[in-house]
Amino acid sequence: MIKRSMTIHGHRTSVSLEQPFWDMLQDIAASRGQSLASLVQNIDRKRDGGLSSALRLFVLAELKKETAVVKTDTKPLDH
Repeated sequence: MIKRSMTIHGHRTSVSLEQPFWDMLQDIAASRGQSLASLVQNIDRKRDGGLSSALRLFVLAELKKETAVVKTDTKPLDH
């Protein structure tokens, strides 16, 4: 577990996640041209439960989208 402190909506908070989740969140933020803090704030606005859980579920949803795109792109054409 890696604990990071950040400011979200003007309040300091700490979030604990496993390193692979931090890595994925950083990659997603970079691909969108935003900071990690900005991405976390966007996720925080839409969450129902705890922030750590919301971040993990967000990463999972993004991976599922990527998987769906890869499956669609590699589907053989019917002849």
